[in-house]
Amino acid sequence: MLSKPIYEALPFCYLSLGSLSFMLLPSIYAQTLGIVIFLFGSHIYLLRSSNRRTDPKRRRKKGWLPAFIYEHIPRLFLLLSLLLLKVDSTTIPIISLLLMSSALYLALRRSQYRKHKTTDVYWLS
Repeated sequence: MLSKPIYEALPFCYLSLGSLSFMLLPSIYAQTLGIVIFLFGSHIYLLRSSNRRTDPKRRRKKGWLPAFIYEHIPRLFLLLSLLLLKVDSTTIPIISLLLMSSALYLALRRSQYRKHKTTDVYWLS
């Protein structure tokens, strides 16, 4: 059994490790493995996030995107911004910065509805 701080940090470690290996290692195999590790961390984060969701299902809006794609959008924006940073151009860093900031905004907005539910048990004496 892992301790709670390590368990909670695992998806972020996978995302960080995947993005660092993609950005820093020159081998195409290492970059591909970095993308796979990044997507694996994104999936683990999605599973935990959907388990901690506190908004009622009846208040959720139905969109035109499938749920599994919609939930991955912030991490996909981050991955796309990292992919764009690998391209040498003068305007690409601006687009990448916009994608990163929108990914952060979406992640923060969604984290408002994903908290652990605490159930209070009152014992009658």
